[in-house]
Amino acid sequence: MASPENLKYSEDHEWVKSEGNTVTLGITEFAQSELGDIVFVELPEEGDEITKGDSFGSVESVKTVSELYAPVSGTVVEVNEELEDSPELVNESPYEGAWMIKVELSDESEVETLMDAAAYDEMTNA
Repeated sequence: MASPENLKYSEDHEWVKSEGNTVTLGITEFAQSELGDIVFVELPEEGDEITKGDSFGSVESVKTVSELYAPVSGTVVEVNEELEDSPELVNESPYEGAWMIKVELSDESEVETLMDAAAYDEMTNA
């Protein structure tokens, strides 16, 4: 499955959608398919600081618990509260309904260090 072209991707299987100085983050189709049925999502609070490369939450599936790693640094400005009651959205709609957090970037250049869709697809199909 080809990844959406309008997003950037981390090696840890998070996607990033840029909207000016703010980005929306989630996990990729590949990641959710590897995890299996998602039963719980733990996310930071609005106002929390996240740092590129550090864990900012976790996703629990019937198979395992997987850490979420920040592909960028900044301040959490919005959290997708819907995932608290409906974690299965991560499986059903990883790029639309299951966005996880919105972050105001502390360094916009970090987005440019992420992979484009072609590079991410090559990595996951290797």
